[in-house]
Amino acid sequence: MGPLKEFRIIEIAGIGPGQYCGMLLADMGADVLRIDKPAPGEGAWTIPERYNLMNRGRTGLVLDLKSASGRETVLELCGKADALFEGFRPGVMERLGIGPEECMARNPLLVYGRMTGWGQDGPMAERAGHDANFVALSGAMHLLGEKGSGPLYPPMLAGDLGGGGVYLALGILAALLERERSGKGQVIDAAILDGTLSSLTPFFGMIAAGMWSEEKGHNLLDGAAPFVAAYRTRDGEYMYVSPLEPKFFRAMLERMGIEDLDPGRQYDPAYWPVIRERLEAVFLTRTRNDWSKHLEGADACCTPALKISEVAGHHHVRARGLLVDVDGVTQPAPAPRFSRTVSEIRKGPGGSKPARDVLKAWGLCDEEV
Repeated sequence: MGPLKEFRIIEIAGIGPGQYCGMLLADMGADVLRIDKPAPGEGAWTIPERYNLMNRGRTGLVLDLKSASGRETVLELCGKADALFEGFRPGVMERLGIGPEECMARNPLLVYGRMTGWGQDGPMAERAGHDANFVALSGAMHLLGEKGSGPLYPPMLAGDLGGGGVYLALGILAALLERERSGKGQVIDAAILDGTLSSLTPFFGMIAAGMWSEEKGHNLLDGAAPFVAAYRTRDGEYMYVSPLEPKFFRAMLERMGIEDLDPGRQYDPAYWPVIRERLEAVFLTRTRNDWSKHLEGADACCTPALKISEVAGHHHVRARGLLVDVDGVTQPAPAPRFSRTVSEIRKGPGGSKPARDVLKAWGLCDEEV
């Protein structure tokens, strides 16, 4: 049932980072109760619930948080919970009467997680924003893209999911661990901007050391080096090469049958155009799948650049069971893996039950229900 079995967590429903955090915690065995609005809010688009995979693994309960009964139900549930997390703008939960002070008065051990874009304070705290805004302001977007291109946006990956949902989950788990020693709960301020900036820590170090130029296409890892790049194959697909260490670079050249390049000049920028031109020509002689099979047997650090729809067919993905079928929908399996308390997807999205059953399962008495 996963390492978080018997932990009870309340998720005040939202989209994006909080939704992803709830999925991670549920995958790891927590009993996550998702509190949904009576009517869905506005959105750019609506994903059919069966395919809204980040809602998997938990039970839904519809509550009107603006009503006295809805507020009281959340407070009663807090008395039974280990943690609660929400993703409203600063002050919204306080105005609803279910902010940290009210909830932790019912349960001093409660861990209260707060997910925002800009943080709980600061001049931009109250402003609206989306994933792309946080990624742009953090500087992460400027790191991406080829020479001469504008900022490149990696949808949801660097901000909402990586800088938001993962950091919120990490904060909740750390606070639960600390609670075992202190006997006290606490509030977690997890902002997408904060987490995204945190993930850029090595780049701040490299820039300070003069080892990274902020001009695109001039750095080892941003497309300037021909041995960290994508190459088109005969069938119009791509292979991605990344043999950074000389021994791996030599292994790649040897496996590809390239004998007219000097591996000793791998890190000579003046020689990079020669390497790139040669690799471009050779990769065009075979299909992506041919190259994938041919290069896989060597430590050449070369892999096919797969489309998401192709990932399930890769033999390594199949061997590790990285994708699973739940209710007829293929999706990523829980990660990371645990040797003893194995994580699992207990159910797909849309796991609502009658409110009476949900509340009684959480330990509320008949009178409270």
